[in-house]
Amino acid sequence: MEIKEILSSDFRGNVYVVQDGRVLYKSVTGFADLSNEIPNTLETRFASASAGKVFVAVGILQLIEQGKLRFDDTLGELLDIELHHIDKDVTVRQLLVHTSGVPDYFDETVMSEYEDLWIDYPNYKIRHNHDLLPLFINKLMMYPKGEKFQYNNSGYVLLAMIIEKVTGVYFDQYLQTNVFEPCNMKSTGYYELDKLPSRCANNYIYCPDTRDFRTNIFSVDVKGTGAGGAFVTVTDIVRFWTELLKGSLISKELVSKMLSKQSGDGMDAEEGYYGYGVWIIDNPRGEDFAYFQGADPGVSFISEYNPNNKMISVLVSNYGDNVWKEMRRIREVFYQ
Repeated sequence: MEIKEILSSDFRGNVYVVQDGRVLYKSVTGFADLSNEIPNTLETRFASASAGKVFVAVGILQLIEQGKLRFDDTLGELLDIELHHIDKDVTVRQLLVHTSGVPDYFDETVMSEYEDLWIDYPNYKIRHNHDLLPLFINKLMMYPKGEKFQYNNSGYVLLAMIIEKVTGVYFDQYLQTNVFEPCNMKSTGYYELDKLPSRCANNYIYCPDTRDFRTNIFSVDVKGTGAGGAFVTVTDIVRFWTELLKGSLISKELVSKMLSKQSGDGMDAEEGYYGYGVWIIDNPRGEDFAYFQGADPGVSFISEYNPNNKMISVLVSNYGDNVWKEMRRIREVFYQ
């Protein structure tokens, strides 16, 4: 059975699956610009939401390997900002693995709609990491640092601010030079929605009341931060995995730790555990699977690496279509 026989015929976006460098399957569907009926292409740049956390994690790990940062360094030592109720002894490692307890500006346990964030605080104000501070810096800790795992967007905003403090450049500039360029990811970057470069897809939200689509330009940060928001192509993501696994970005020893269980309890078998910037699915019959993902209004993304058969899968939709359902189908057929 081929992949095209198991994926949904109504999926809109790009699917790209490779094994040992050989393309097993590629699919390009849907419109990048719906109103003008401009189709997506293999080189379309898609918003990837929280998937960008993996790039921030690699940036932090690079600085640790270079001796410019340590896992045990704390917020109080690293950032010259008023932390208020946030524990100054929260460590870099706790931020990386979502055990910090810092207040999350988008706590998915109490909020369901990301765009609700911008009712009182316009999204066009979010152009740098520090622009998000008003949404969480005065809140109480969610739990004592290190007590448990809870996915946390603010933690990765703080990690990006740490990159900026240590390097003296904006985090996206650091990632461009130290992650994207070494991987030849020429189409990947953090762009502002009001001045996007060429080949960027619009993201669409379906409105049942009007039975029509609207774009998500008022629903997400105008520019990505440490919490996510990079624009990527499916081919660039394969290049990222390839160079990461070769040890081109960080040592193979640290890659192994990055792609292994560091936190979480695995109660949800599909969500799994967490490594450094990636999710880990327990695999009793072999090496664990690693993936990173993202979801925003009109955005859905997942990319997974199976070390047992050397498969890399990248699925992205600019209509918020269910990439997780499609990824499950790929696993069922090709991971056996």
